[in-house]
Amino acid sequence: MLYPKKLSSKKSNLLIKILLGVSLLIAIILTIINKSTTPKIHWAALTNSGIIYAWITVIYSINKRTNIAGHVMIQAIAISILTTYIDYSLGFKGWSLEISIPIIIIIANVTMLVLTIVSHRKYVRYAIYQLIICIYSLIPIYFMKENLIDYYILSYVAIGISIINFILTIILSARDVKDAIIRKFHM
Repeated sequence: MLYPKKLSSKKSNLLIKILLGVSLLIAIILTIINKSTTPKIHWAALTNSGIIYAWITVIYSINKRTNIAGHVMIQAIAISILTTYIDYSLGFKGWSLEISIPIIIIIANVTMLVLTIVSHRKYVRYAIYQLIICIYSLIPIYFMKENLIDYYILSYVAIGISIINFILTIILSARDVKDAIIRKFHM
């Protein structure tokens, strides 16, 4: 046999439930080990947040009604929350706000630009996710305004790439978006 047999949905649901139970058991065991060996250092919270992030990714990826742009958006938000939590758990040095989130924003915008270039005819399917990522890309402005970060360069780069990405996306897909609006609103 060249290809593996496809699991039935009943078997795959059972497999997911078993793996979820195993993950929960691992999280509990790690918490018990952490509390009994090093109660002042909360490393189990970090590993458990990684397990939660992995399950967010798995559950969202299994959902067949989501598109690639939706995955990009969810991953950008989830990994930003995870890195901020890790930074906070380790004493909050600010690296999540100064380095991590701007890099995540840059990667999300570049990924969305590639998606737009590769399939600009289907841009309408990605438009709402692109808009959400562009709004999300404005978060570094808040960090700078509230003096939550010391070094602004990476945040400026992330914001600039987001603006360029949005403009290029509009240029590449303006006609398709206009046609979709006319079609949907009967204009």
